[in-house]
Amino acid sequence: MRTVVKFSFALLLIAYPFLVYYGMALFDLRILAVLLMVIAVGRLAGVLALTPSPAMRVQGSFAALALLTLAGASFLLDSPTGLHFYPVLLNALLFVVFAVSLARPPSLVERLARITDPDLPPSGVAYTRKVTVVWCLFFVLNGTASCLTALSGDREVWVFYNGFLAYILMGTLFAVEYSVRLYVKRQAAL
Repeated sequence: MRTVVKFSFALLLIAYPFLVYYGMALFDLRILAVLLMVIAVGRLAGVLALTPSPAMRVQGSFAALALLTLAGASFLLDSPTGLHFYPVLLNALLFVVFAVSLARPPSLVERLARITDPDLPPSGVAYTRKVTVVWCLFFVLNGTASCLTALSGDREVWVFYNGFLAYILMGTLFAVEYSVRLYVKRQAAL
């Protein structure tokens, strides 16, 4: 059950730009805002009930409360602008999570790397720190682009960037980093 709930919310998060875009075409904005507030409350309840890690509870709660607040603002102001800023806040949250891990080592990428390689050498620690910095930069740039699309007022541009292009850019960064990591590992083995 826990896995189904987490997967459902992850899918909703990924599809968020399309939910907003098509939801506004199908429903009155205020009805959509209420539906998103219900999802946010469900997400908050799920995070608090199903997340064992205190840090993950804080992060998940922040994301759910951000959606609740932005959907509430859109409802009260009868404006979609609040709904368009959710990707901006998610990028800000991810930036903070990665940046805090740089200030309080081990970095987030190092923690993830140690899952498969517990005896990560010092060169691996240095590499994962650099990768964490790259992700911080990505979240700043992606969040800025998300903000610009939200401010543009053009729903098609907003959904194209936040629902498609941002994911392509993220996937490209994953692929490039993976390729670089394999190269670095080969060089270290020589």
